[in-house]
Amino acid sequence: MLEQIEKLKKERGAVILAHYYQKPEIQDIADFVGDSLELSRKATEIQADVIVFCGVHFMAESAKILNPEKTVLLPAAFAGCPMADRITEEDVMRLRREHPRAAVVTYVNSSAKVKAASDICCTSSNAVKVVRSLPEREIIFVPDRNLGRYVAQFCPDKEFFYGNGCCPIHDRISAADVQNARCAHPESPVLVHPECRPEVIGLADFTGSTAQILQYVRNSDREEFIIGTEEGLLHRARQLAPGKTFHVLGGPLICSDMKLGSLAEVLHALQCMEKRIELDARLIEKAAGSLSRMLAV
Repeated sequence: MLEQIEKLKKERGAVILAHYYQKPEIQDIADFVGDSLELSRKATEIQADVIVFCGVHFMAESAKILNPEKTVLLPAAFAGCPMADRITEEDVMRLRREHPRAAVVTYVNSSAKVKAASDICCTSSNAVKVVRSLPEREIIFVPDRNLGRYVAQFCPDKEFFYGNGCCPIHDRISAADVQNARCAHPESPVLVHPECRPEVIGLADFTGSTAQILQYVRNSDREEFIIGTEEGLLHRARQLAPGKTFHVLGGPLICSDMKLGSLAEVLHALQCMEKRIELDARLIEKAAGSLSRMLAV
């Protein structure tokens, strides 16, 4: 199967992108593995005609928005995101009416229609920089209330209005989970994602995106770590920091949508050129503005 995938990649002029939360075998066949910001940047640099995106639907949509002339395939056709489902274009317009002086900052974990209705996008890696770059004092931050509250700590001069979304995986981690993990592994620093609840972030030793967590692990002289994000990241962590030990914070942290993809589906996508991401040209144009402004920051 691996040989067939490599053969078809060359024939199709394709490149495979994968998120850190994908299954290990998917990460291993990818040409590039990254977090949302890294994948967004990579999508603008790709010379290939076909992008096979191993992630969830909003990620493949973003790749299409940034590369409208390319064919973008999503092997796991039904891979969605519960957080992205918590915000709609109509919700954004309602919030704009309620707060007419506010800028709309939208987490990339959102649909193309929501991005098109926003002023600028952000990822967990660059959210603070994005908000600080805006002249507006009032900020509508959607859909993730946890990430929004994390960003607000670093922008005390701004007033925030939040969406009501969250990542169910990160949101389930509790302060008790942190305390229990510290008791079990007292020498291990606790590293968490900013999609976690404020009380969890307050107890952690480090908060950062998946890429920033990996950088911390690589640069640290510590040998054991407690990781508070989807456990697909541990595969990459073990590759980048062999010999170090990683513990998942609070028990199994598995995003079922991120785990929908398989090697068989990647092969099928390349064989049949399915499932293609198709977006209206006007929608692409409007959504590209918010993503491009993010990348400029």
